[in-house]
Amino acid sequence: MSQLAVIFDMDGVIADTNPTHNVAWRKFLDRYEIVPTEDDLQNHMYGKHNSYILNYFLKRELMAEELLQLQFEKEALFRELYTSIVEPLPGLLPFLADLKQNGAKLGIATSAPVENLEMMVGQIPLLNEVMSSMLSEKDVTKHKPNPEVYLKSAERLGVSPSQCVVFEDSVSGVSAGLAAGMKVIGVTTSHSSDELPPCSAYINDYLDMSYSTVLQLINATL
Repeated sequence: MSQLAVIFDMDGVIADTNPTHNVAWRKFLDRYEIVPTEDDLQNHMYGKHNSYILNYFLKRELMAEELLQLQFEKEALFRELYTSIVEPLPGLLPFLADLKQNGAKLGIATSAPVENLEMMVGQIPLLNEVMSSMLSEKDVTKHKPNPEVYLKSAERLGVSPSQCVVFEDSVSGVSAGLAAGMKVIGVTTSHSSDELPPCSAYINDYLDMSYSTVLQLINATL
């Protein structure tokens, strides 16, 4: 068997950060007197890159310097809220240990800022021990649903995309994994299985996940 790789998105996949992102976005938008609807949150926030979100809610094309400043402002607010309450999804840590013990290569591929990734790794030390590749928004030029971050992850891990399994919770993330030619498991923290593109499987958490489960997915003919 060829080398197996398992690649995780971060928000909603490593930990259920979306409720805190929701609070942070609402606080941020309140500063600019913007009140998002639930439709706004579902269709124009979750899984989208900050540049898209800010342009959508502020209703104008932001120039580079202003965009960077606003992104930093919002993400700093998120980190302030979330750092003390970081908690991995149920079953994640034993699952990661099982994957690593069985020789799988592991990576993180997130559209979040590197500061958020560093915060998460700092609060969940096992991530630094088991991950062979960790990519954030600074590592790519095209964001999800473009597959660049997943293709680059596979390249860094030295594994063919066809031998990779992706865990994703957003429409754009699932689309990116599929476009990269990888098997995708949908994590239903942000969307129901009906709201996500077709995945190889759907999970609420990692309590029933194991290396053998992932191996079966890789070898399955869909």
